[in-house]
Amino acid sequence: MRRRDFIVILTGLTLAWPRAAASQPPDVPVIGLLAPRAPAQEMLTKFDEGLGKWGYFVNRNVAIEYRWSRDQDQQLAALAAELVRLRVTLIVAAGGMAAAKAAKEATATIPILFTSSLDPVENGVVASLNRPGGNATGLSESYKEVVPKRLEFLKQIVPGARRFAYLQNDDTTGLGPSEKMQFKREAEIAGALGLTNHFARNEIDIEAAFAAMAQQRTEALLVASDPLFGHQHAKIVALAARYAMPAGYVRREFVDAGGLMSYGPSHLDAWRQIGEYAGRILKGAKPEELPVQLHDQYEFVINMRTAKALGLTVPPLLHGLADDVIE
Repeated sequence: MRRRDFIVILTGLTLAWPRAAASQPPDVPVIGLLAPRAPAQEMLTKFDEGLGKWGYFVNRNVAIEYRWSRDQDQQLAALAAELVRLRVTLIVAAGGMAAAKAAKEATATIPILFTSSLDPVENGVVASLNRPGGNATGLSESYKEVVPKRLEFLKQIVPGARRFAYLQNDDTTGLGPSEKMQFKREAEIAGALGLTNHFARNEIDIEAAFAAMAQQRTEALLVASDPLFGHQHAKIVALAARYAMPAGYVRREFVDAGGLMSYGPSHLDAWRQIGEYAGRILKGAKPEELPVQLHDQYEFVINMRTAKALGLTVPPLLHGLADDVIE
């Protein structure tokens, strides 16, 4: 399965969001929300929260036109162009650099807000982080420090472990040069930390990777952030339990499903931050005047039930550092 092929395209990629601008008075500002996939409702709630801090409320004095590509990045350009034709006031390009680049190619005048783990300067979306220039700014998430920190936490939970693995998807089909470079860097970071890299491109590969790790007597595992792994998170957690392998993840949905621990950017907080920037732009601020924000909210979650099942003792200090503990 290719990285981009999780969701089958529905007929007609332009889907109206329930809070669409068509139902609003003609004089309210309209935000175009462009993304590879529909965000969870709690993310939209956080976006609304950020807007609210600047006096904007959906269905009252601001409207939203929502477009997503069903994980087909080649469709983002057409959707961005449609938002431009609708003369939206602002475009929020969420879920990766592909949406931001599509929006930039579609307009040089409509303000654009993005959120991505890729370098926006390297991708040509902004001139610099402090002085974006042009019509785009937003939030940049970096995973460069996440892997070492997650490994540090996992080592404290499994202090006797010496053989660590890193599970990553090395299928770069359909990805741009910068995205390919990011996955290469992640593998290099893992190798520099003494982790053994294992790769999986589909569900069968995931099972084979766990079997190989077990054969190599891997004692603990870090799982990379990847759409495939997010889609297969329940299976990955089940395999980790089957092989009694302590594992650390980026997102908390793995821990909610029974995974041991997670450490990574708080995506909910990212939506709040982007909502606040959207509110500032609607109030008259220009993107070129707003520096690209670096993500400063990270979430550490531990599942104590899973730790107990694995015979592990979570140090009290680590327990106290956790943002959330599943008892």
